[in-house]
Amino acid sequence: MNDAHARLRYLDRTVDLLFPGPGEPRPYTLLPHRLLPRRLVPRAWWHPGGRVMVRRGGIESHLSEIFGTRLRVTLRVPPARRANRKPILEAHAPDGPIAFVKIGDTDLTRELVAHEARTLGLLAGVPLKTVVPPAVLHHGSWRGLSVLALTPLPVRRGRIRDDVLTAAITEIAHIPAAPFPGRAFPGTGPPEPPCPETPYHRASRFAWHGDLASWNISRGPDGRLLVWDWERFGTGVPLGFDAVHHFLHRALRRQDPVTAAGACVARSLRILAPFGLSAAESRLTALRYLIALADRHAADGHAPLGPPEVWLSPVLDGQESLL
Repeated sequence: MNDAHARLRYLDRTVDLLFPGPGEPRPYTLLPHRLLPRRLVPRAWWHPGGRVMVRRGGIESHLSEIFGTRLRVTLRVPPARRANRKPILEAHAPDGPIAFVKIGDTDLTRELVAHEARTLGLLAGVPLKTVVPPAVLHHGSWRGLSVLALTPLPVRRGRIRDDVLTAAITEIAHIPAAPFPGRAFPGTGPPEPPCPETPYHRASRFAWHGDLASWNISRGPDGRLLVWDWERFGTGVPLGFDAVHHFLHRALRRQDPVTAAGACVARSLRILAPFGLSAAESRLTALRYLIALADRHAADGHAPLGPPEVWLSPVLDGQESLL
């Protein structure tokens, strides 16, 4: 099954889930087109392609009641290969966008949505100079689904300066740890007791965003960094996990997983020198990050990079003494 077909099957299920009942059908459009489905939007007269009929009411009426105004929603159509795939909506009031809405429709995504709501509640009380997260507008349930509405961020295209990214990673790393109830995702719990004889392990008390990839950040209008998708935020990790994660996902655009993972280790000093890590500390941080990522995939029951014995084991071979 190709990606477009998988997206369309997921879209059909999602439309039935979010727009149930006998409401009057109205036309929507898949953009840019059915062979590359990315967004489902209310149909305008100039839209190309055929119509997708969606019933009135449902989640749109629920959100309208929450915000006290008539809303129209657009629905993002996510890629097929994601363990955390969930319905994502953009809610629009008559005067413009009002909320970015995540829907938890599985056990995993409900836990992730709840974790993000708690994380953003924590961040609301932390004075941040570089990082700009969204604010929680509503967190509740509807028809057995979790609903998290966030402020829309003014996303802008353009290159992010290295010094801004470094400052953001450092600021996130120093967010005070807080206990998070619920499922223990790798890297989301309190810090592990440090090894007193190892300064590096004593320093493994930092926080990380958990998915600081290019698609979750943007330049802000004031020069700060807009950062969203905090559902993987965690504590008790070495400084620099976010930097290695960012590097890995840039490398994966042009390299296979085993080559990209190996590059994380080979270039670890260059990646982590801005955070004051030595060559040995940088190498160990990269290795521990890759193991944590494999642990996350295993916990999710998902293998987007393939089996870890294929992409991770070759990188760990000969490194056991460091771990």
